[in-house]
Amino acid sequence: MTAKSGGIVDIDGPWSHRWVAANGARFHVADAGDGPLVLFLHGFPEFWWAWRHQLPVLSELGFRAVAMDLRGYGGSDKTPRGYDPVTLAGDVAGLVRSLGHSDAVLVGHGWGGYVAWATAALHPRQVSRLAVASAPHPLRLRTAAFRGGRQLRAAGHVVSFQSPIIPERRLVADDAALVETLLRRWAAPGSAFPDAETARRYRKAMQLWPAPHCALEYYRWLVRAAFRTDGRRFVARMRQPVRQRVLQLHGMLDPSVLPATAEGSAEYVAGPYRWRLLDGVGHFPHEEAPDAFTKELVAWLDDV
Repeated sequence: MTAKSGGIVDIDGPWSHRWVAANGARFHVADAGDGPLVLFLHGFPEFWWAWRHQLPVLSELGFRAVAMDLRGYGGSDKTPRGYDPVTLAGDVAGLVRSLGHSDAVLVGHGWGGYVAWATAALHPRQVSRLAVASAPHPLRLRTAAFRGGRQLRAAGHVVSFQSPIIPERRLVADDAALVETLLRRWAAPGSAFPDAETARRYRKAMQLWPAPHCALEYYRWLVRAAFRTDGRRFVARMRQPVRQRVLQLHGMLDPSVLPATAEGSAEYVAGPYRWRLLDGVGHFPHEEAPDAFTKELVAWLDDV
């Protein structure tokens, strides 16, 4: 536990906390159970605790369920650079090996899903299966953004995050009130998510400086990459179809990443593919409807 993050990310529960070295950085993980590795990757503006509902269930079913804080979040290292998907995919592949496994089932939400897609393509030997939520394939997302229209309008926050300094200050102003605002805005209308405790925890975690800057660097790379060589190289590498078994879950009422954008990801999958649209759910299906989400995940894991 680091002095800076202690008491905020090392939350008690049916899991243990570890700090694991991989890919030149140190990552905080919550670790539960023994067996084949299922590695959970959170999205923005969350941290590993987003998977608190799924960790105990998977561990009881005979899996080793591990949720990591992505680079720049929670208790993981907040490095000056490394927020491009090639480096982030290297983080995940390296973490799988550092945990003592040759491969893992990856389960990612939002940005965690984006990184999971990249890891499956760039490090296929470390990924046995892939489950993503609220996360189109990177090339599908890129195509939808370039075409403009509804998806581009829905992702207005991406544009607002591009200016320097000011977005970071907005994220932490008033006890990080904007974090709670975004959680409520992207959840389904009338959703009970986030409750008071959940909002408080995410607001506190975002204030672990420089987490706001690190989190926004993911979005800034997304825009910068459209005009840079490293972005073109990433696009070229991602054209290789994913050959692992894929489960794609999406909330029918997601206002941030539209279901129509995500559904087109099947074009980039050569392996067995399963699409599930969850009724009455927004951008956070694993938290808005944890029972339904976990049921779909477990059924897919059972399907051999």
